[in-house]
Amino acid sequence: MTDNFTEETGRQGRIEVVCGSMFSGKTEELIRRMKRAVFAKQKVEIFKPAIDTRFSEEDVVSHDRNAIPCTPVDSSSSILLLSSNIDVVGIDEAQFMDDRLPEVCNTLAERGTRVIVAGLDMDFRGVPFGPMPALCAIADDVTKVHAICVRCGALAYVSHRTVEEERRVLLGEMQEYEPLCRRCYQKALKGL
Repeated sequence: MTDNFTEETGRQGRIEVVCGSMFSGKTEELIRRMKRAVFAKQKVEIFKPAIDTRFSEEDVVSHDRNAIPCTPVDSSSSILLLSSNIDVVGIDEAQFMDDRLPEVCNTLAERGTRVIVAGLDMDFRGVPFGPMPALCAIADDVTKVHAICVRCGALAYVSHRTVEEERRVLLGEMQEYEPLCRRCYQKALKGL
C-alpha cells in the first residue's frame, strides 16, 4: 500500500530532525525549511506542543523573533488527524511531545509526507530528552546545530539551567538557561 501511495502522489516521505541545545538555531532552521516549502507551493502545516506559549500561542517563534503560523496540539495523535493532504509537516519543541511521536512521524513519512522535527536532544542535566532519541534513530537526516558557550566561546553541548528548579520541563529563556560546552558545563556542576 505504501508503494502504491508513493507512486500515486509522486511524493516520497522522509523524516528530518534538527536538534541541539537551546539558542542553537533549531527553530530558526525549521522556519527556514518550512518557508522554502511554502515558496515551492507545497502544502505545509506546522505543529507545536500546546504547553509552549513563551512567545505566542499561535506561532512558532525563534529566539531571533522570526515567526510562522502553527497549530498547537496536546498530543502527537492530533498531528495525524490534522495533516491529511499536507506535503510538509513541521513539528517544533518535539522534546515536549509524547512518546508516540516517532510512530506518528513514521506513519506520515510512509504516506509520502516530508516531516521536519526540531527539538532539544538533551535536558538541562544532559539526559536525552523525550522522544528525540527515537526520532534521531529513525530519521532519514539528522542535523545537529550548536549554540556558542557563553563562558568560553566553544561549541555548546548542553542547555545549563541557571535557576534552582528540579522539574524537567521549565519553559525559559536566557534568564533560566545558558548554553555551555562540555568543559564549562562540568565546571558549572562543580560550582566553579
